[in-house]
Order: sequence, then C-alpha cells, then structure tokens
Amino acid sequence: MEETSSRIQPGGLKFILRSFHYRNYRLFFGGQGISLTGTWIQNVAMSWLVYSLTNSAFLLGVVGFAGQIPAFFLTPFAGVLVDRWNRHRTLVVTQTLAMLQAFLLSFLVLTGSASIWHLIFLSFFLGLVNAVDMPARQSFVAKIIEKKEDLGNAIALNSSMFNSARLLGPSIAGMLISAVGEGICFLLNGFSYLAVIAALLAMKVKPRPVEARRANILQELKEGFAYAFGSAPIRSIIMFVAMVSLVGMPYAVLMPVFAKEILQGGPHILGFLMGFSGLGALTGSVFLASRRNSLGLVRLIPVAAGIFGAGLIAFSRSHTLWISMLLMMLTGFGLMAQMASSNTVLQTIVDDAKRGRVMAFYIMAFMGIAPFGSLLAGGLASRIGAPDTLAISGAAVILGSVLFAKKSPLILSAVRSHVPSGSSCASDRNER
Repeated sequence: MEETSSRIQPGGLKFILRSFHYRNYRLFFGGQGISLTGTWIQNVAMSWLVYSLTNSAFLLGVVGFAGQIPAFFLTPFAGVLVDRWNRHRTLVVTQTLAMLQAFLLSFLVLTGSASIWHLIFLSFFLGLVNAVDMPARQSFVAKIIEKKEDLGNAIALNSSMFNSARLLGPSIAGMLISAVGEGICFLLNGFSYLAVIAALLAMKVKPRPVEARRANILQELKEGFAYAFGSAPIRSIIMFVAMVSLVGMPYAVLMPVFAKEILQGGPHILGFLMGFSGLGALTGSVFLASRRNSLGLVRLIPVAAGIFGAGLIAFSRSHTLWISMLLMMLTGFGLMAQMASSNTVLQTIVDDAKRGRVMAFYIMAFMGIAPFGSLLAGGLASRIGAPDTLAISGAAVILGSVLFAKKSPLILSAVRSHVPSGSSCASDRNER
C-alpha cells in the first residue's frame, strides 16, 4: 500500500497536497489538468464562434442546452451502468470519444464548412459522452484514494486543477481566436485528450469487485433514487445544487454578450472575464484543500452560494472592465466553493455500492438542470437584456442559500456519523 497522509500535520503545503501520495491520483491529476485546459480553450472558442456566426444570445443558450441536456436524461441511467462497469475502462472510452469530437469540430471549422447546426449537433454528441464520463470520473476518484479522510482533499485538489485550467484556458483561447481563429483552439483540445488517455493507461488499478445483479437497470435506478431522495441530507444537497444550476450557472452563456456589448471588447475581453472567474475558483479550491474534513463544509455551502449570488448582481451593474474582472473572481470563488463543498459532503456520506448512482443524480442536478437555465437565460436576456437577467439570477441564488441554511444542522449530523473516529471532535472544534 502506498504511503498515506496520516502522519502529515495540518497547515503545511504537504498537508494541502497530501493526495499526491497516491501514484494513481498523481497520474489522474496531471492528465486531467492538460485535458481540461484544452476543454476550456474549446468552450470559450465555441461560445465566441456561435455569437460571431449568429449574433444571438438565444442561440448561445440553444448551444449550451444541446451540450448539457443529455446529462439531464441520461446521467441517472449512466450512474447505474457506472456501478456495474469497470470505471477505469469506461473513462478511457469516454475520453477517446471526446477527443474524436474535438478533431471533427476542428476539421469543420478549419475547412470553412461549419454551420450553427453542426455546432449544435456536436455539442449534443459531447453531452452524450459527458453523461457517462462525469459520474464515472467522480466515482473513480474515490477508487484511487485509499483513505476516506483524504477524499475531501482529493476533490478539492481536483477543483484546483479544474480551475487552474479554467484560468489558463480562456486566456489562451482569447489570444488564439484573435491570432489564428477558433479552429486551432478545437484542434489543440483534441490533442490535449492524449494526455489523460495516456495517464489512465499508465495506472495500476485493482479490479473493483462487482456483485452479480439480477435486477434490471430500471430497478437499480429506482433503488438509487429511493436511497438518494429518501435521505434528507442527500436530498437537500442535490436539490440546492439543482436550484443554483438552474438560475445561477447559466451566467457563463451570457459572457460573450457582456464582453462585446457591455464592455465593448473582443475575444480577449471574454478570455479575461472567464480567466478571472477561474482565478477566483482556484483560490476557493486551494482554501478547501487546506481544510481537515467535511464538517465545516456544511456551513460553507450556503455562505459560498450567497457570495456567488451577490457577485452576479454586482457584475450585472458594472460597465468597467477591471471592476467586472474582480467581480468575476468573486463569483468564481463562490460558485466553486459551493459546488465542491456539496460534492465533498455527498462523497463522504454515501455508500460506495450506490456511489455511481448518487453522483449521477448530483451531476444531473449540476449539469443536467443547467441547459434549462441556459435556455431561460438566453430567452430572458433577449427580452430584458443580459444585465437584468443576471441580477435576477443572483437574487434567486441568495434566496435559495437562505432556505438551504435551515437544513444545515441535519446535514452536519449525517457528516459527523461518517467522519473517521478520533478526528471528528477535534476537527469540529477547529471548524467552528
């Protein structure tokens, strides 16, 4: 067994990076870091390409809807399959399919044959892939972290990696779009998948024993639903994540409108806005990685959501670039801290046999609800304008955080029952 972090003292850099003691996690982190940078390059290039082709906030919402709606319908079923399948091999397949999508997208754009319908279809295809990839990836992290008390740290480090890519990717995309166009951005993303595929193939993963199942997929889905939504703590977290995804997360689809119309800029301004959002999220993820366990995260969830909502309202009123960038940093911190804390708390309290299904419901709430929000935000922005749309979204997030805060004691009790013995009391004192 690999050396673990049990002897590392809290407060230092080694404590924050303690999940790197696991070889498989180091490989996973490195490969995903490169791949996710490419993904963010593609996301920014896609949104700019759509807005350049159509000049329509509504079609920005449609493309966002197409890319995320498969998560709503398919992820719950994918969660059942993830609990049945080898998660390691599943990730190799999904990452390969995503790579092929990026190369095809690049070919269409570089040859000048891309239309809005191509972009909608390829976004939908990637959404299908992600519907399986996301629950597999979330569950796989728990597989390669041997000690449960390090799981929260691994999830926080994953968030730091995601948001480092979110900081770097848009900045690169803004420069590349201005210099060589969107097609090269998609091509680079395709090559970036080679890193994560190579990392997955280099891992040594013990086969996970999967019990023989006689129930069909619908029966197992029903069991997972009853488990997740029959538990008040799990249900409360999933429903709150869904609410924030519906009214708050679609702010990203409106960023080209703010960059071009409100701030009078080009793709580099869009890159700055998304980059500063990533910087705030990275700051939040480092903060979470330094925490000992999940106890304090329960109280942090509504506070972080409130920060996110307030940041959206303030950003919607800004017409100055440097103020807008700072406010994007604030919203990035709040959204990341809320979502990563929710993820960590869920991973702490769920049974491993049902982890894939519960995380599928989490991803359904996180990503599957967002396309409806994208359509809502795009349609509303076309009627009342992007600034007022964003202000309404922020106010709704703040209201939801107040309601969720009332559920915190019940969730905190569930987390205490799953924190390893011997650490809960001391760490609870530290979190207060």
